[in-house]
Amino acid sequence: MTSQFESRLKVLPRDIDINGHVHHSVYLDYLLAARYDQMERCYGMSMERFMEMGLTRVARRYEIEYKTPIMLGDEVLVRTWVGDFGKVSGVVELEMLSRLTDRCTAKGKATYVLLDVKSNKPARLPEEAIRKYSI
Repeated sequence: MTSQFESRLKVLPRDIDINGHVHHSVYLDYLLAARYDQMERCYGMSMERFMEMGLTRVARRYEIEYKTPIMLGDEVLVRTWVGDFGKVSGVVELEMLSRLTDRCTAKGKATYVLLDVKSNKPARLPEEAIRKYSI
């Protein structure tokens, strides 16, 4: 297993659904915000760096198991790590915890495919990325 990294995100009023807890779709927003933060801060290779190389990533699959609700006034600790990566795709494992209850609120996986921006075809993961994301 690779290193785990954490980002803290505040639950905002716009995140809350009619049931009084964070809407299920917002969990993806939390994951994306955390990964954007962690790519630069923890791995030293930001999404901007990938774009400079003519590469982008697109979602192939998301799997999220919702465990307990997250409420307004809470903070979410989003913990992620690289579960696996191949030549053109990678899996990011995730766990979200409530800072108020210290309980796991969600677990899951996100699978991404690396694309060449110009051709819109799958691209190989550069050696620089393999080194930095293998920590």
